[in-house]
Amino acid sequence: MPTGETYYGTGHRKTAVARVWLVAGGSGQFTVNYKSLDEFCSVSTYHGELQGPFAVTGTSGQFDVWATTNGGGVHSQMGAIRHGIAKALTEYEATLRPILRPTGFLTRDPRVKERKKFGRKRARRGFQFSKR
Repeated sequence: MPTGETYYGTGHRKTAVARVWLVAGGSGQFTVNYKSLDEFCSVSTYHGELQGPFAVTGTSGQFDVWATTNGGGVHSQMGAIRHGIAKALTEYEATLRPILRPTGFLTRDPRVKERKKFGRKRARRGFQFSKR
């Protein structure tokens, strides 16, 4: 658990949920599920996604990020963490909201997998028709 002055935000993406704490006065360290970011996810393009809210607001390197996440896949969890970071930044300073809003960091992506319907192969695809 982080110590010191913290700001909290909950992020969502598909079925992934992330609880994110920003620790003021940090050096830009990321801890996800009690692991460093490199241990948690080795794909460096996902790491760049997490820097987005900090880059837009000009707060890079000012906070340590401590997050716990569950549900979904790794990419979905990274999206949830990014959403949580943006929400925690607005708790830190409300004037950052108009900066984060147009970039889409505060918007929860509503796309979720559609459920399978009975009488169908998948959500919408029907079974192949056979005349004989």
